[in-house]
Amino acid sequence: METKQKYYVTTPIYYPSDKLHIGHTYCTVAADTLARYKRLQGYDVMFLTGTDEHGQKIETKAEEAGVSPKEFVDRIVAGPRGVLDLWKLMNISNDRFVRTTDAYHVKTIQTVFRKMYEKGDIYKGTYKGKYCTPCESFWTESQLVDGKCPDCGREVHDAEEEAYFFRLSKYADRVRHLLEDTDFLQPRTRVNEMVNNFIKPGLEDLCVSRTSFNWGIPVDFDPGHVVYVWVDALFNYASALGLYNDAYDTADYERYFPADVHFVGKEIVRFHSIIWPAMLMSMDMPLPKHVYGHGWLVMDGGKMSKSKGNVVDPYVLAEMFGVDALRFFLLRTFPFGSDGNFSNELLIQTINIDLANDLGNLVSRTTAMVEKYFGGKLPAAREDSDADCDLKKMVGALRGRYETEMEKFQFQNGLEEIFKVISRANKYIDENMPWALAKDESKHARLATVLYNLLETIRVCGTLLTPFMPDTCDKMFAQIGADAACHTWESAAQWGVLPAEAAVHKGESLFPRVDTEKALEKLNALQEAQRRAAKPSLEIEPFTEQVNFDTFSKSDFRAVKIKACEPVKKSKKLLKFVLDDGTGTDRVILSGIHEYYEPEELVGKTAIAIVNLPARQMMGIDSCGMLISAVHSEEGEERLHLLMVDPHIPAGAKLY
Repeated sequence: METKQKYYVTTPIYYPSDKLHIGHTYCTVAADTLARYKRLQGYDVMFLTGTDEHGQKIETKAEEAGVSPKEFVDRIVAGPRGVLDLWKLMNISNDRFVRTTDAYHVKTIQTVFRKMYEKGDIYKGTYKGKYCTPCESFWTESQLVDGKCPDCGREVHDAEEEAYFFRLSKYADRVRHLLEDTDFLQPRTRVNEMVNNFIKPGLEDLCVSRTSFNWGIPVDFDPGHVVYVWVDALFNYASALGLYNDAYDTADYERYFPADVHFVGKEIVRFHSIIWPAMLMSMDMPLPKHVYGHGWLVMDGGKMSKSKGNVVDPYVLAEMFGVDALRFFLLRTFPFGSDGNFSNELLIQTINIDLANDLGNLVSRTTAMVEKYFGGKLPAAREDSDADCDLKKMVGALRGRYETEMEKFQFQNGLEEIFKVISRANKYIDENMPWALAKDESKHARLATVLYNLLETIRVCGTLLTPFMPDTCDKMFAQIGADAACHTWESAAQWGVLPAEAAVHKGESLFPRVDTEKALEKLNALQEAQRRAAKPSLEIEPFTEQVNFDTFSKSDFRAVKIKACEPVKKSKKLLKFVLDDGTGTDRVILSGIHEYYEPEELVGKTAIAIVNLPARQMMGIDSCGMLISAVHSEEGEERLHLLMVDPHIPAGAKLY
């Protein structure tokens, strides 16, 4: 018996410090589509995804939530509307799901760590450098960008602790060769980034253990140390296949490892294209065939993140527009290797144009005409025409063009090839005018041929669309009477596979047209409610560092009476205050608080001002000082209150 050729595809394992968003869904849908495509081709596929659950950030967030770290990650991974629920909703067909808290994974990591230590590739030292807590990454001073983390742009802090290190520098030359002289890392633009930013400046040995927190896999030969993120995270691709554990048959590891492709976001390409192969070299394990670093889905020019409050919940989109419509949109709209600008408007536009107008319309028109003119079954009589040649030629060449793009992970181009054919089929209807042929009994053989050609086109396009929209394609096949033998990989390269007597019926519309205005109104309301709910009800700015008493004393705080107040012309924010500061000379201060107060309600009030600041010109007016306000946030919105005091306090009274 011939053994199927294997194919191993992975997503990164996602960090469950919060609910996953549309960016995570994008990567997972891409990997799922590739896995389904390879199964369609006849491959024995292993598709792995999972979660990376250790680290200081998780420990901190769990403490803030008042639960254990394990309870915290369990809620996000296995709880209601968590990661597992999301992948079930999105029809993700993964074969394995790894959690780094799983006992078998812990066993694998401890074994790997010990083996690299015994080889001399892991050694004990002291780490001193810049640390980014959200990214769980150490950085050198030269790697910082404007003094901040080069990956996420957040603040870093000095850190020093005893740690184990991996001799990453030992493998620099081999890794450079891998990057520059092979097609290991894709797209090719990522290679220059890695070589220029990390290899050429010199690879430093990598910190692989921590002692400053406890939530991690213990180094079993040195209590107090826990395995630091990238040994733990990266070897999931082997632990989930049974390497050094008894959860799975080691035959899985021998058959599927290494990966044919790791799909990862571009922010973790460094770890997968430099650190991961170096560690595999240390372990004398085979290297992945490819690492593919896809782009981000961005909003307003920036990466989606919870801290920015610009994440998009895939649950909302899937429940509102359908899972297959969302899957299709993600891979149809954005080139996989580049960043893509996400918007609700673009999603609805894609559904209406591609799915409702083009695909849905083609299926609906064709099946309706077969029912109307022939009662759901085409007659045996046929009449070919030269007018059929162009469509049949395009359909005949479609699988080859589609395969070329899919093998390069250019999903959007693969879909583009399909939709060129769908567009041609819709034009074919207009050219041949079945409604006119139906009026002439002598033309019914020709009518049957036209409709059969359309059904065949739908069959082939549906077969190749199956990895993207599996449930929709099943409905489509049922409507055109195509059994399982009619939508195989082999059949997609053949014409005339659909039986002449296939039972056709017009079912429900596959993709009803979306009312853009109503949908946007509803969607924006839902997303705004989510954003508000995700923000803390009350947020106070953190205290600043201490200053000495002399520094404080230099600021001259005085009570001032508001004699007059008016808006500043051509400014939406500024109010002009005329103040009595006790000197007998009016003081003018401009303050950007018009959003919170109307000028007339402030006249006569007693406020507090710093009066020894240098005059600052705004809108052509000298502002001599600063009024003091109290500022905080409620549900993500800034609140401001002008500090007003007892009116009995005289103008000019000094605050100490």
